[in-house]
Amino acid sequence: MNGIYCLIINVKKNINVNVGALGIMQFSNGTYVYVGSAQNNLKKRIDRHLSQNKKIHWHIDYLLNNKNVNIKKVFYNHAGKEEECKVANHLSDIEEPIKGFGCSDCNCSSHLFRLGSLVNLEELGFKENGMQME
Repeated sequence: MNGIYCLIINVKKNINVNVGALGIMQFSNGTYVYVGSAQNNLKKRIDRHLSQNKKIHWHIDYLLNNKNVNIKKVFYNHAGKEEECKVANHLSDIEEPIKGFGCSDCNCSSHLFRLGSLVNLEELGFKENGMQME
């Protein structure tokens, strides 16, 4: 099963995180959304993000590895990889992009956004997978 997903992320307090090649980045407390894709096994990719025991590989891994960060919800949609950037570009128009985050393999400004208000991802065709983290 392939598709794209959005992780709704809570940053509990202002933090600085070393995000690999991006260096030290500041994250203000609040709610963020990360847009990603998995073209082979969507469930396995989402489970990986939810796991506490993983090798740090992607930008999002550095952020999720911080003790003051947790995933609150996961939304997904069965779609091709091109939809990942369409959603990211849409969010760039309405939310605060974290410049350069998660987009080293495309021309997007970001794939991580600080939310001013919770975007209704269901309106974009996403389904909630029922996984909620506290």
